Amino acid sequence: MHPILRNILAAAAGILAGMALNEGIIISSAYLVPPPEGADMLTPDGIKAALPLLQPKHFLMPFLAHALGTFAGAYLSSLLSANNKMRIALSIGGIFLSGGLMAAYMIPAPIWFVAADLMLAYLPMAYLAGRIAFKE
Repeated sequence: MHPILRNILAAAAGILAGMALNEGIIISSAYLVPPPEGADMLTPDGIKAALPLLQPKHFLMPFLAHALGTFAGAYLSSLLSANNKMRIALSIGGIFLSGGLMAAYMIPAPIWFVAADLMLAYLPMAYLAGRIAFKE
């Protein structure tokens, strides 16, 4: 298979896998850390209304979803790529970071969470995934 095609397919697989893991963690988070009674966490307006009721523990699962989803996607794409493993891993991190920026704009959250999420969950996790995959 041509290396460019293999890299494109590796990136696509990484994006899909990372998105699936991210969504799986987000869906399961309601069972692991239940939202406050009566809170609608499915819409931006519902989240905005519930924001005063949320505690720091309610932000742990979204952060883990973003960090682990990015890591898994970057790691898989690095493993499957023909070459440029770190570049592809960081590209996946950049794609997930752009999604995180859009979410930060659309979904209200405390500034401490947005800052920690954007600075720690995307590019650092993609870099770590690329480093680990590069050694294998």
